[in-house]
Amino acid sequence: MEETKGNPIAIVTGGGSGIGKQSAIQLAKQGYRVAVFELNEKSALETVEQIEMAGGKGLAVEVDVQKEEEVKAAFKQVEHEWDDQITAVFANAGINGVFSAIEHMEVSDWDQTLQINLRGTFLTTKFAIPYLKKQGGSIVITSSINGNRRYTGAGMSAYSASKAAQVAFMKMAAVELGRFKIRVNAICPGAIETNIGDNTHIRDNVEEIRTHIDYVDGGIPLGDQGQPQQVADLVGFLCSDHSSHISGTEIYVDGAQSLL
Repeated sequence: MEETKGNPIAIVTGGGSGIGKQSAIQLAKQGYRVAVFELNEKSALETVEQIEMAGGKGLAVEVDVQKEEEVKAAFKQVEHEWDDQITAVFANAGINGVFSAIEHMEVSDWDQTLQINLRGTFLTTKFAIPYLKKQGGSIVITSSINGNRRYTGAGMSAYSASKAAQVAFMKMAAVELGRFKIRVNAICPGAIETNIGDNTHIRDNVEEIRTHIDYVDGGIPLGDQGQPQQVADLVGFLCSDHSSHISGTEIYVDGAQSLL
């Protein structure tokens, strides 16, 4: 793909691995210049390298999505490096956080999960709006089946609360921003093969609240865990004109896992 000033720009937070990385590559294939927002600049550069090896155009931006000034500056950096034609934003950065019984959960663990997952989504959306208002566009938020259609994950109260809140925030944003031709949707993945487990910490006391349930075929009716590309395909669709009348909707990508 040859770069021109007219190529639209997509922002992908948490684009250095897993769903974010695959979605960044997918959006580049669809003709976007992709700015990869990442806490880890090295992983962002690796994603950009893959984008550019495939003929696309990428930009690595080191940013902590829970910090207001860093998110604001990251958008300014994209505008400075390229221009202001941002039409797609994938608010994907997040952590599983600490899994713990509510009684024993540290307040700091609760706060960190909510700060990164929910505050990060808010800040990403907030600072994207002035750019998207110029021509309309799409915001996609990575939520989860947990907190929305599944409540059996032992110790996941903070994570589930953040993911449920993201969906509520998405619906409010869809109503508020519709007049600017900005669509806002959320994807709710189930078990996807990524490295998010690196940010998961389980307390010993989780077993005391764990409910043991016998699931069919390991809990996913379609069989296996999903792949990042299967989520990226949905992100690509929601960022494209093919979804021009879809807004305010959460879409589950879980092989029917959350229905059990």
